[in-house]
Amino acid sequence: MVNDTSRRTAMFCSPLLYSFVTSRAISMGERMIFALATYRMMGIAAWAGIVACANGNVDSARDSRETKDNMSIAKSAESSTVASRSLTEIRTPVVLFFGTSLTAGLGLDPEQAFPSLIEKRARDEGMPIKAINAGLSGETSAGAVRRIDWVLRTPADLVVIEVGANDALRGLSPDAARANLERVVSAVRAKQPRAKVALIQMEAPPNYGVVYTRSFRSIYSDVARKENIPLLPFLLNGVAGISRLNQPDGLHPNLNGERIVADNLWKALKPLVAQLDRGASGS
Repeated sequence: MVNDTSRRTAMFCSPLLYSFVTSRAISMGERMIFALATYRMMGIAAWAGIVACANGNVDSARDSRETKDNMSIAKSAESSTVASRSLTEIRTPVVLFFGTSLTAGLGLDPEQAFPSLIEKRARDEGMPIKAINAGLSGETSAGAVRRIDWVLRTPADLVVIEVGANDALRGLSPDAARANLERVVSAVRAKQPRAKVALIQMEAPPNYGVVYTRSFRSIYSDVARKENIPLLPFLLNGVAGISRLNQPDGLHPNLNGERIVADNLWKALKPLVAQLDRGASGS
């Protein structure tokens, strides 16, 4: 009889089975039975170890796939963030409306004046702009020449000029108005050479006589042709002379009239607005 105890440890990939065997005197038959039982247990343990290793490999492969998937998701999220940031950095073109009380929206709230209405219309149609209302009540073409440099301190992508209505109301010289309009356009090109320029047609009241009204009308086409700029339709088309679309003074549109003005002007401006630079900020 051997009194000391020996311990054997079998490990496959990980310590799955620990077998403790006590040595003692046994018969040959018992030795064979014991050996067969031991081999059987070792075989089971080995198979369990192989299965465990296989499962471990499957788990490792799955973990590797999950890691790759997570990295892919993270990269996609990062790309989406960069794309979103790029979208927010796309600049909104500035359209400067330079004119008289008709541009300012005399008698209306600022958001009811046609520059604001056009800004909203442009946004609704997917081509947002920032409209700057530089209208001044009582402005003549001579006053516009004096004021234009100050107004052009605001950078713009498109300058829309509505000047001359007060010249016509006062019966001022069409030739002087023509020269002043040319000076205004020249100032825009000198101060902001990258800005586009558009001129709005204005008309003299019909009761000023055929000669004066024709002469006054022609100055706009003359300036547009000479300066090679777009000439937009008469601002008050479909509104002038219609009492229900004007305020009590008969000169300035009410809100209903202003909406018509904005619709008409937007139709003419839309192709120009579509061409404005919307590159990323800082470019």
